[in-house]
Amino acid sequence: MSLDKQKKKELASSYVQSFRPMGVYQIRNVKNGKILVLGSMDLTGARNRLAFIQQTNINNINELKQDWNEHGGGSFVFEELDQIKPREETLNDRSELKEYQEEVDALLELWIEKLQPFGDKGYNKPKRKK
Repeated sequence: MSLDKQKKKELASSYVQSFRPMGVYQIRNVKNGKILVLGSMDLTGARNRLAFIQQTNINNINELKQDWNEHGGGSFVFEELDQIKPREETLNDRSELKEYQEEVDALLELWIEKLQPFGDKGYNKPKRKK
């Protein structure tokens, strides 16, 4: 095996071991039960972002602003709904990363269809019909 291929194999192995969980989550308002359903290529980062805005009380999530101001940041919790498991093959190029993003997007659509987080039930906006 060439040195170049060996290096790629090592990097690929390292990536699989450091795979960041990706998938779908909701931010739920414990006061009124409304939810915001989102997808992320980094669920840990999404959880940390919510914790950070709760600590700093600087909310940059537009959909939540009104209820955030009314109920406070402590009224919102992060809940993981679904996670994509890494495949054996690794991310060698952008096309594979794009495939994972497409999986997250498809999973998000399924969860939004299932939960219908619109109006009184949630903060998501329905997709406009084309």
